[in-house]
Formats: sequence, structure tokens, C-alpha cells
Amino acid sequence: MSSRTPSRRLFLLGLLALGGCGFVPVYGTDNVLRGRIAFDTRDTVPGFRLRERLEQRLGVQEVPDYVLGAQITDRRRSLAITTSGDNTRFNVIGTVTWVLTHATTGEVIANGSHETFTSYSATGSTTATQAAEADATARLSVALADMIVSRLLLLAPDLPR
Repeated sequence: MSSRTPSRRLFLLGLLALGGCGFVPVYGTDNVLRGRIAFDTRDTVPGFRLRERLEQRLGVQEVPDYVLGAQITDRRRSLAITTSGDNTRFNVIGTVTWVLTHATTGEVIANGSHETFTSYSATGSTTATQAAEADATARLSVALADMIVSRLLLLAPDLPR
């Protein structure tokens, strides 16, 4: 056995040190924001998908301490055009702007804006293209919600109780 390879004891001591320092996984189901945020989104399909994903990740509010207001805007951009002028691929570019406020005082705690995109193909039938567009919009809402959650989980230790 070489003295240069780390031993199992060293590895276990390292894990013990991490456990003793208050380390908790940020993406676990036991996060400090679970069930503490009420979500306010628009009554549109993207708004519903955004709220649904936020509730999956952060739980449904029991007694909300915070209110998260979020608005999605999206636009389509043509990516591939055939020689005959037909569009065969589109990007759906979405932006979400959000504000986290204290539920009782209305004080703004945090805010942000995120942008991402998804794509879909328009080479099939009309029905297939419409289904692909709807799926791309749903995926966009999920991706934007995940960006919000990632930001909130980073802010969680500093949020007022």
C-alpha cells in the first residue's frame, strides 16, 4: 500500500468534520423554505406551470411567511428557415421577473430576473407543431422556476424569520 493514497480513515474523518460544521444539503426536502412561501403568478398556462413547479420544489404554503410574485414573458424566434421560406425550428425565449416580500409587513426581501430558452421543431403536422410548442413552453416554465428556487435556496440562510 502506498502512503500517497488517502486512507479510508481520512475520508471518514472528513465526512465527520462536514457533519459537525452544520452542513446540510441545499436541495433536500428539509430546506428551511419548505411550506413557507405563497406563490402569486398570472392566470395563464405558463404562470400555472411556474406555480406548479415552485410548489413541487418548495411545498404548498401552510402558514406563509413570504409571498413570491413572479411574471413570465416569452417570445418566439425563428431559427431555421428553408429555401422555400418555411420556418422549421423555433426558440421560445422566456424571462421571469420575481419579487419575494414578507407576508405580514410587505417588505421586499429579494428580487431578481432570469432568462432562458427552449426550442421546438415545426417540421411535422400542424397538430404535432402545436404540441411541440406547448411542450416547449411548459419546459421553459419549469426551467425558470428552477432558477428561482436555486436563487432562493442560496438566500435562505439570510432571510428574516
